[in-house]
Amino acid sequence: MRKGQRNKQSVAQMNTTTRILIVDDEEVVRLSFMRILASAHCKVKAVWSWAQVSEAMQNEKFDIVLLDLRLPGVDGMSILRSLKERWPESEVIIITGYPTLETAKEAVTLGAYDYLAKPVGPEQVIEAANAAMLHKRWALRSDAGRSCQTSQESSSPEVPAGFPTNPNL
Repeated sequence: MRKGQRNKQSVAQMNTTTRILIVDDEEVVRLSFMRILASAHCKVKAVWSWAQVSEAMQNEKFDIVLLDLRLPGVDGMSILRSLKERWPESEVIIITGYPTLETAKEAVTLGAYDYLAKPVGPEQVIEAANAAMLHKRWALRSDAGRSCQTSQESSSPEVPAGFPTNPNL
């Protein structure tokens, strides 16, 4: 199987209703990420400003947001903060051309699922999106399980095959 076919299959396995929002001021980056992630099983939309992000999120709930930190007129951290406050169920992946330890720490503290440094290859984008979607599914499953359990029952979800079971790892 060719590498490109494998990429499309990985994206297709995420979910039949996976919705991904790409936020980047560079058109070439938006188009590249759209091409990488687009499939019959993923709905991908690209925007380049906070006004467009806010409008898109109000009109449709996105599972994953790929967010550039440097956008004209607005700080990406401010967008991350707003996204996690208003739409906490969306997983945000920071993708920046100016990575620093400080912004990585801040992004994770604010609730970013992942932090990637540009340039990123197609495999990295797909792996990050797949991992974010898997994390979201398990978080939702865990939340649903807790609401149905009594306080004496365990609330930990089943561990999928291949994941470490030792919490100290």
